[in-house]
Amino acid sequence: MTAFDPFEDFGDIDEIGERLNDADAAVRRLALIDLAETASADVLQHLLTAVADPDATVRLQLAIALSEFDTVEAAAGLARLVADQDSTVAQAAADSLTELKDPAAAEPILPLVVHGRAFVRAAGFRGLKALRSRGALGPALAAMRDEDANVRAQALGVVAYLKLEETLPSLIAGTRDADVTVRSVAVNALSFTSQPAAAAAVTAALDDENWQVRAAAAESLGRIGQTSAVDGLTDGLSDEYWQVRQKCLNALGRLKAQSAIRQISELLTSDMASLRKESAAALGEIADPSSRDALMTHIGDADPDVRKTVRWALTRLG
Repeated sequence: MTAFDPFEDFGDIDEIGERLNDADAAVRRLALIDLAETASADVLQHLLTAVADPDATVRLQLAIALSEFDTVEAAAGLARLVADQDSTVAQAAADSLTELKDPAAAEPILPLVVHGRAFVRAAGFRGLKALRSRGALGPALAAMRDEDANVRAQALGVVAYLKLEETLPSLIAGTRDADVTVRSVAVNALSFTSQPAAAAAVTAALDDENWQVRAAAAESLGRIGQTSAVDGLTDGLSDEYWQVRQKCLNALGRLKAQSAIRQISELLTSDMASLRKESAAALGEIADPSSRDALMTHIGDADPDVRKTVRWALTRLG
């Protein structure tokens, strides 16, 4: 059999599995690699015996290998490894948990969110996020009061992925959290709804002390689609951070904010080509003939991407 031949029967798998009992940790680790490379679900019974292996390098290899198996059994193994005392093993297991897509995998992960260690709780919520399990909603809402900011952020991610109107009060509360990451997650999460209360909370975040939160708020407001946010976004065009100004330009374009045409046009003279391009794009989205003169002034812009966007915007004016 060559190195490229597939394993054809259980004899091959069982033979490799026996190497997991070898006294040499290096042999056991290589056995895990060989088992994982068979790409067969039948190897799980062997792989999972290594969860309690005394050598951290073996457990690390297992945590990596289990990322290839989207099953409840793999999730259970990873749940044990996330609580490993070796931080490298635990981190690898936490990363592998995010690869799971089968909603049934939520069951063995859920106990992690009440673990005594904050890292484990956060990893549990991180793994649950993409599974969109309604069973995770209650624990996630409760964890919004967790003392650890990372746990709160990951729990908020679970709530956000479910996109339920009933969770709006908790998501809105998250925009006022003491931690910047939590606030950023919250303002991003609220983009799924067009409810005025959500728009008001995200608009308020345009005044956040952290520029990343302000940028996230601007981006969300473009998706929410509430014109009540136009004044706040227009004010954001003078933000000290160009990233915020860029997001505000994009949002104002999406909202077709005619009242902001003058302020948007002023950014056509920015020293940054990316802002000039975004300004032209916003004017093109708004498509108001009153912006023609401003756009024509920059049809010969030094940057080719800006010139291209200006020409596109002019075609939108009719």
